[in-house]
Amino acid sequence: MTTSTTSEPGRPEIEIRELRKSFGDQDVLQGIDLEVAPGEVICVIGPSGSGKSTLLRCVNALEQPTSGRVLVGGTEVTDPDVDIDAVRRRIGMVFQQFNLFPHLTVTENLVLPQRRVLRRGRAQAAATAAENLARVGLADKASAYPAQLSGGQQQRVAIARALAMGPELMLFDEPTSALDPELVGDVLAVMQLLAEEGMTMMVVTHEIGFAREVADQVAFMDAGTVVEQGPADQVLDRPGHERTRAFLSRVLNPLSARVEQLPET
Repeated sequence: MTTSTTSEPGRPEIEIRELRKSFGDQDVLQGIDLEVAPGEVICVIGPSGSGKSTLLRCVNALEQPTSGRVLVGGTEVTDPDVDIDAVRRRIGMVFQQFNLFPHLTVTENLVLPQRRVLRRGRAQAAATAAENLARVGLADKASAYPAQLSGGQQQRVAIARALAMGPELMLFDEPTSALDPELVGDVLAVMQLLAEEGMTMMVVTHEIGFAREVADQVAFMDAGTVVEQGPADQVLDRPGHERTRAFLSRVLNPLSARVEQLPET
């Protein structure tokens, strides 16, 4: 059984090789190759339906690939004999929805997974919860219930919950897409802080400004393939593929794009 829990020096934290995923007759991922180095932030961008979220979910085996390999810290996630629970303990994942328990306080939402998964004592789990709530700027909300928080605050609690598990890398699946625009900034600021602390991060996002500011690498996906990948400034400011240029034009200038589509009168 594969049980490795530490990366070898010089080895990518995430390695994806010839990854394919089909749902029936639909090929969602078509031979993806991707690497993320330790401490690196990669933002995955692209139109809806391009396979971005499926790719992310394959990294921690929430989706089983049709073929190909995924390695996290040198451990092959796609190995049938892998200790997937051990691998997942290294990975924090934040979804579009916050998935907080409404009947538990903020602190209890952070304590419960530590107690059940990591078998931590209550005192240690509570101390870790307090530390990570402070880390995301929500120390004063420890006794609040999710319904008493804004969407942005709930998402920051979800990030703190993931961090409380002590992950070595973080996966973010469009973490701001369900938020009102005025609440997005606080969540992105927390993610930027994590990047500055050296957390390895793979982020599926439509926030191009965040990608430009924080990402080391940007991968543009379309129709289940990585069309273009490279340093953030290169892909976002000097894209080499027409499909990437067209996507960025629509994202950065949505009104102009819509006007161009209007029929002539």
